[in-house]
Amino acid sequence: MTAAEFRRIALGMEGAIESAHMGHPDFRAFGKIFATLHHGEKTGMVKLTSEQQTVFVRDHPEAFLPESGAWGRSGCTRVVLAEVDQDTLGEAMTLAWQSLAAAPRKRTSPKRAAKPVRRKRR
Repeated sequence: MTAAEFRRIALGMEGAIESAHMGHPDFRAFGKIFATLHHGEKTGMVKLTSEQQTVFVRDHPEAFLPESGAWGRSGCTRVVLAEVDQDTLGEAMTLAWQSLAAAPRKRTSPKRAAKPVRRKRR
């Protein structure tokens, strides 16, 4: 798995956009982050429920681990790109996106809405 493949899967979710958070790419739908790429683009994060995280960490311990601290305890799950395949990441990413799709939404002020990042073509 490469960062480009991670990005392709994330942006394949309905309504997903790429933005930036704390200096690294994030992927949002419905105004909320469901995945990020970490600095160096060797790892990423998918925002799962605690129960979903337990299953992915148990079934794919080389590819998934909880993020540190409170983020990890709340379901934020690190993904080691070199160790995960597209189908497994696609499943985790879909679950992260579905959690946002099912959540009640409140209106976001236009000033606070995330702005998509314009990427230079290579």
